[in-house]
Amino acid sequence: MPGRRMLRSLRHRNYRLYYFGQLVSLHGRWMQTIAQSWLVYRMTQSSLMLGFVSFVTLLPMLLFGLIGGVVADRLPRRKLLIAAHALAMLQAMVLGVLTLGGWIQVWQILVLAFCLGLVQAFEMPARHSFVPEMVPREDLANAIALNSSVFNIARFLGPALAGWLVALVGEGLVFLLNGVSILAVIGGLSLMRLPAVARPPIRGSTASHLWEGLRYAWQHKVIRATMMMVGLFSLAGGSYVVLLPVFAKEVYGGGPETLGMLYGAVGAGALLGALRLAHRAGSTNTLRGVGPAGLGVGMALVVLAAAAWFWLALSVLAVTGFALTTLVASSNTSIQMRVPDALRGRVMALFSVVFLGLAPIGSLAAGGMAHVLGAPAAVGLLGVVCLAGAGAFMLIASQRVADEHSKPSDAVEYEVQNPNH
Repeated sequence: MPGRRMLRSLRHRNYRLYYFGQLVSLHGRWMQTIAQSWLVYRMTQSSLMLGFVSFVTLLPMLLFGLIGGVVADRLPRRKLLIAAHALAMLQAMVLGVLTLGGWIQVWQILVLAFCLGLVQAFEMPARHSFVPEMVPREDLANAIALNSSVFNIARFLGPALAGWLVALVGEGLVFLLNGVSILAVIGGLSLMRLPAVARPPIRGSTASHLWEGLRYAWQHKVIRATMMMVGLFSLAGGSYVVLLPVFAKEVYGGGPETLGMLYGAVGAGALLGALRLAHRAGSTNTLRGVGPAGLGVGMALVVLAAAAWFWLALSVLAVTGFALTTLVASSNTSIQMRVPDALRGRVMALFSVVFLGLAPIGSLAAGGMAHVLGAPAAVGLLGVVCLAGAGAFMLIASQRVADEHSKPSDAVEYEVQNPNH
């Protein structure tokens, strides 16, 4: 049955615990994201400051994300994830108490945002590389797509809930609710029964391990091309999100409820994209959809820049979410199906750095462009960059996939040459 095929990874108990824990926790995370954006914009009335807060949040991924991948390959990933979520819960509680007490200042938001980003620099590589420990290889592509779906269910519902709660009770309570929601994922991780994983002995320095993962990703042509595409869309395709508070207030004359609807539209489209990918059979040939998805993101952003009507903006944002999720999730699956387990943490850390670590640069640039040109013009320019990048990718990707199929894959070569790694 189609529905059973789409949800087949949920038949594994460990993955079920993980999935439903994330379903609760990610709603809280998205609620905090919306509440924090509105709080910053309410306090500063500055699109540049919105970009700067996003920059500070994501900067640790750029600085420490690769180290996080080395740690994920050396330490038990479940314990690493539990520790990271506990620290994220502490961050949310501190932010909530400061806001409810009336003591919150912009510099405190910046410091706490950096702390959360530092936690995520170690959590995200561990989370990506932990999935193959919960499901067998034949369900890996489906599990990755379902991971994307749970993220986007929260992305769809969380902003709407946050907009309503911020208007009703203020930002502080939303931050505290996020802290409580993190207990769900900590509980799910703690209840798992995982088989013992034989980790190879640690040989060499951290720097040598780091270089090993980078060298593998660069030498594998398909992985290299995919990473470059994800990096471009991290810089240009996703940075429009930081400007949505400006669209909500200045373009459409709304408040936090309007902002929640804009974010919710992105989440609705992204959820549809993730469910579509989950329904498809697992395949290493997921690269075919990356280029067209990139074109979809670029065209949607160009239309959003000129969208004077709120309903049109909601429709266009749904398309943007659908296309960007398709691009990122397909890229993730393509890389995961090609990388050997011994390097998975480091290669997926590189994916995280490229996907999120470059985002602060894009967010800061988007905020700066909006400060000078206005938010609509900045979004239109980002869309043009995406169109150019997607076109270039489509020209080169087909040849690289053909080259990969004409000889043994790099993953197989690595495992044969390094049987005791």
